[in-house]
Amino acid sequence: MTGPCAVPAHFQTFLALDFGLVRTGVATGNRLLRSATPQPTIAARGDARFVHLAQRIAHWQPDALVIGVPYHPDGASHENTGRALRFGRRLRGRFGLQVFEVDERYSTTEALAGGARDADAASACIILEQFLRGLA
Repeated sequence: MTGPCAVPAHFQTFLALDFGLVRTGVATGNRLLRSATPQPTIAARGDARFVHLAQRIAHWQPDALVIGVPYHPDGASHENTGRALRFGRRLRGRFGLQVFEVDERYSTTEALAGGARDADAASACIILEQFLRGLA
């Protein structure tokens, strides 16, 4: 714990986001169970997306956010890499929460291969579970 009201690390909760220009996949999870649960995808653009995110953050009260950052298969950045990183900076600024970035290469492909009905939410779960596996 890092302060008088800090949550013990093993109880930390996270809200994961699979950023897209039109749709943003959402998942919730916690460090204790190291699993993620899909939530309804946000279908909104620009600042309208942040209204929906504010509602989700108020409801779930996560300790931190996790975002997927896309890269080419060879690890090179592309246009959506920069967009996702800007999205992360905006989240930090608006909500004052720590934002963790996860390489999300193949998350959508994996979600679709797994038969996901909502590939965006399933991708957010994959991103969050990858992040949780990496925690000590």
